[in-house]
Amino acid sequence: MKRNFLSSSPSLGKRILTLIAGRELSAAALALVIVLVIVFSVTLPANGQGGTKKSRDDRSQTYQQEGVTVEFAVEPLASTKGRAPELLEGTEAMVRFKIRDANSAKSLTNLRPAVWIDRRDAATETDARNCREKVQSFLQPGFNRRPTIDLNSYFILTLNSEPSISVIDPLSGFAGSKLYALVALPGRGEDWVLSPDRKRLYVSISQLGTVAVVDVASWKVIASIAAGANPSRLALQNDGKYLWAGNDTPSMDSGVTVIDTATLTVAKRIHTGKGHHEITFTPDDRFAFITNQQSGTLSCLNVRQLAVERELRVGSSPTSLAFASLSQSVYVTNESDGTIVAVDSANFETVTRIKTAPGTSKLRIPANGRFAFAANQQTGTVYILDLSTNRLVHSVPVGPAPDQISFTQEFAYVRSAGNEFVSMINLTSLRKEPSEAAVNRFPAGQHAPQESPDGSLAAAIVPAPDPGAVLVANPADKMIYFYMEGMAAPMGSFQNYRRTPRAILVLNNSLSETEPGVYSTNMRLTEAGNYDVAFLLDAPRLVHCFSLQIAPDANFAKEPGPPIKVTVLPSHSEMRAGKNYQLLFKVTDANSDKPRADLNDISVLTFLAPGIWQYRDLAKPLGDGVYEMNFVPPQAGVYYVFFQCPSLNLKYSQLASVTLSAVAGEAPPAKN
Repeated sequence: MKRNFLSSSPSLGKRILTLIAGRELSAAALALVIVLVIVFSVTLPANGQGGTKKSRDDRSQTYQQEGVTVEFAVEPLASTKGRAPELLEGTEAMVRFKIRDANSAKSLTNLRPAVWIDRRDAATETDARNCREKVQSFLQPGFNRRPTIDLNSYFILTLNSEPSISVIDPLSGFAGSKLYALVALPGRGEDWVLSPDRKRLYVSISQLGTVAVVDVASWKVIASIAAGANPSRLALQNDGKYLWAGNDTPSMDSGVTVIDTATLTVAKRIHTGKGHHEITFTPDDRFAFITNQQSGTLSCLNVRQLAVERELRVGSSPTSLAFASLSQSVYVTNESDGTIVAVDSANFETVTRIKTAPGTSKLRIPANGRFAFAANQQTGTVYILDLSTNRLVHSVPVGPAPDQISFTQEFAYVRSAGNEFVSMINLTSLRKEPSEAAVNRFPAGQHAPQESPDGSLAAAIVPAPDPGAVLVANPADKMIYFYMEGMAAPMGSFQNYRRTPRAILVLNNSLSETEPGVYSTNMRLTEAGNYDVAFLLDAPRLVHCFSLQIAPDANFAKEPGPPIKVTVLPSHSEMRAGKNYQLLFKVTDANSDKPRADLNDISVLTFLAPGIWQYRDLAKPLGDGVYEMNFVPPQAGVYYVFFQCPSLNLKYSQLASVTLSAVAGEAPPAKN
């Protein structure tokens, strides 16, 4: 028998869908819904026969069931000098799953496995039943049962107006800070790019003439590379070999600085034309193309030789460019006269010139797309080009001063700097001829982004990891908004903690298909112990817990845990909607287990899943470490209870939470 999570909790699912349709969610509720969006379609398999084979060191294990073979392996990314590689606490490791057809050994591609790593108390491996229950608990819409490491999560990064980067964890924690880390930069960042292996983040610091290199594992700046005068736009080759930085100056030394990412040294400085530079590459990284805004030229460079092959006059003010796989051409916009120039990427000859209105600047083309999108900030229009014919096919009115374009599978998103709205152009409607472009819009905040003086070259609207969703940074609101397709408004927002988000980037920590049938990611190993690696595959349906052992490291500095423990005491009455409920709990010292009766600032937060009602109050000490808090649950449902104690510097997210359940209706009459 297969068990579907949504059908097992129909009332909760109905409340969530009602909430989505009619309300904007808080950050906590939003995080909950993001999880539910992913897992509602997941079904858990019933008992099945399967077997696990292990290598001698337990790092490589194989499981077979339902005609599918899953090979699990975990390897340390670095070893201590003079010692054999070990899986040590506090170090980085790569987790890898190879999924094949058991009969043909053919790699199974385009899958979406879900993985959680959870510590177990016993050295005995978890059996199939307990593994299924563990996975089911991770899929439940609550925060009371969370894995030690969630390999299905992601980070939201914001490039701030101050010299810093916020790293926000949108899925973990509640009522405490979601700020996972704050990266201090040597100066204000202008643009950024993430390495293909997601281990390094490169940030241009224009005022210092450098590129800062951020180590993603530690969230620290590990290098600062001298990158010439005023490095602004950054572009990383498809193979990740060279990082290109545009040096925006009005003098003859304007051009690009090419950085070798393996050595973090400058490979070459190349003089092109004057002014601001935009950069793109051919898919094979054979050629690079650089616009020179003040000179009105396009520089065509041979990447292997790091030399200019041709300077091409393209217009009076080239401001943006993009490569199109369909036509194998580079398209360049000229803001001053509105001309879009197509250049053949093989022979560097002009293919055509397409006339639009003056003011056309930002140009974007979706991967393997048929259409190009060019935004005109003066007219509030997006021009759409058919790349198969190099014809202008649509002129779509959007909001004032459109300055950002991004894509999902189904829509092109256009942010307007002059108001709070984001326009959505349906890509499917463009493929039907003759037709008009279908356009919708949604509000991404309360204020127009241009009300903030802090802009950036980097993107302020990006696709979320979940299909059909985007994240939008609004610097005027100092907020990040999460929007899912089909909704009339964003489903919720995330704070940037009084910092102005000029740009946004998503770092997806979940498994990715690194080669056919191989799904891997890197992670930081937690403290020593025995762990379950809970693996879930929806199609074909498969669930299994592999085993992982992490060795202790005497040099690893462990963070101290909370100094107290909170234990909820049994209640004498059932929790009923509309009736006062007395919550009793005991607080003890985490080391000695002695009662802590001296705490007068314990605050209790209770909320009804998935976040549509909440109540906070101070707990009343009753003596001998026992505390009381009363509240009236407004309706039947699942309630989550969190505790904090400011005098001990403990936030809601640091102490274990509790789940309570309220039933509806009046209590039955007492029997005589």
